[in-house]
Amino acid sequence: MKKDIYNAFILFAILLSLNLYAGDNQSIPHYEIYPPTPIVEYKEEILDFYSVKNLYGEFSNFALFPISINGRWYQTSEHYYQSEKYIDLELKEKVINATTPMEAAMIGRDPQFPKREDWTSHKDVAMEIAVRAKFSQYEVLQNLLLSTKKAHIYEHTKNDCYWGDCLDRTGQNKLGILLMKLRSELDK
Repeated sequence: MKKDIYNAFILFAILLSLNLYAGDNQSIPHYEIYPPTPIVEYKEEILDFYSVKNLYGEFSNFALFPISINGRWYQTSEHYYQSEKYIDLELKEKVINATTPMEAAMIGRDPQFPKREDWTSHKDVAMEIAVRAKFSQYEVLQNLLLSTKKAHIYEHTKNDCYWGDCLDRTGQNKLGILLMKLRSELDK
């Protein structure tokens, strides 16, 4: 199963790089596994997302949307973000070649691997590069984000109080804030 997903990513990346990608949802690896969130006007004041299996799971960095950054393909925005923790090329490649976004995250979170010295100051930059690449390369994601209108977007999880909201809204919710910033830019 993991090998099949990996092979689908590789094929998708090749087709996209050759401009053969038709743009239909069925060609996107995420939509081969998970149903798309319907693009309808969101009327609530708050939008919570987290799991790729649920509505608005496309906003997660674990969503299966391959991205290209500086001519290099990454299976997900999570793969890019986690690979940016390292200067050592072997460690970067280990993350980039991880079979799943969870595997990439586990490598990136492993304390035995030394992180780049400037990671604390670089992590916000790395996330913004990843998220901007993902949303600029998929019109369906732009439309989905715009459909959220003025809703306050939260990555709703107890697992992350920096990128997420700590599940009780006390977290910094940096990913939600970044998505709202991008939505505002797209809405102009």
